[in-house]
Amino acid sequence: MNLELLRELVEGHGAPGQEDQIRAIVRREFSSIADISVDSMGNLTALKKGTGVSGGERKKVMIAAHMDEIGFIVKFFDKDGFIRLQPLGGFDPRQMNSQRVVVNTSTGPLPGLLMYGTKPKHMLTDAEANAGQKLESFFVDCGLGEETKNVVALGDMVTMSRSMIQLGNLLSCKAMDDRACVFIMIEALKKVQNHDVDIYAVATVQEEIGLRGAAAAGSRIAPDVVIALDVTLSNDIPGLTEVDYVTRLGKGAAIKIMDSSLICHPKVVEHFKKVAVVKIPYQIEILPMGGTDAGGVQRLHGGIPAFTLSTPTRYIHTVNETVHKDDVQACIDLLAAYLEDAHNGDYSHV
Repeated sequence: MNLELLRELVEGHGAPGQEDQIRAIVRREFSSIADISVDSMGNLTALKKGTGVSGGERKKVMIAAHMDEIGFIVKFFDKDGFIRLQPLGGFDPRQMNSQRVVVNTSTGPLPGLLMYGTKPKHMLTDAEANAGQKLESFFVDCGLGEETKNVVALGDMVTMSRSMIQLGNLLSCKAMDDRACVFIMIEALKKVQNHDVDIYAVATVQEEIGLRGAAAAGSRIAPDVVIALDVTLSNDIPGLTEVDYVTRLGKGAAIKIMDSSLICHPKVVEHFKKVAVVKIPYQIEILPMGGTDAGGVQRLHGGIPAFTLSTPTRYIHTVNETVHKDDVQACIDLLAAYLEDAHNGDYSHV
């Protein structure tokens, strides 16, 4: 497994609408194996043509993995140079305390401290200590005082600063959602050999704020089937009961049945199960909340068969998003195997 590529992706910075740094990495990796195009929203599409029938008769399979991570943009400077933030995506305020961030300015990255506007602990009353936290009370201190506004601009991207670490067979960093799946898409396309379908591998934008890039790309491509690649909850930790685990780390790729954005096409679900057989470990995922790019494409053009292949992940939407190496490899293997067999898919309803 190319851990250095995964590290580059998950440590990179790209909030919704500002995915340029990640797109450059994806372009580099796909440039020698596919035809690349970028649409006006910033979605990068790598087209790997099939070896089956020629012309428009080949089936079109769209793969979608989003490049953006939850983050912020600068919305205000106070008189002392502290930065206030506009969130882009769903951070839990309880997970944001005392983090280090990167303010991505026109002249380069600027380090900052993400802090909560409150008294120190030893000055808090009991009522204040138990009051909870509000997203709007966080600020960034870049240490520049009144000069901050001369270096930072309104609208500049602010993202978490965190290095990838390995813990046994686990890998942890910010932005595993969804860069681990961008990595899976890249590695699967490199792995796939003979395929009769045309593969449209799309690194999408703005997923975290409403599946926007995938909808635009799906409208343009009009695929016969769409396969989203995304993380899913792995709640196999203390404090939760087994019924709420959704998936477990180390138990294989997750074949999604449903989430709040789509019910996966049952025949595509069965196709993935058939391809996996006994060689590729997998588990079944039923996610009560959350959505993926497949939900943004499913209802286009009168309806498109849609499915999500998920990577089990602990601590989603924190700086410690954690995956298991074996699950990542299982997703790569399963996606590659499916693409080589995708021409056999019949997803019609009789």
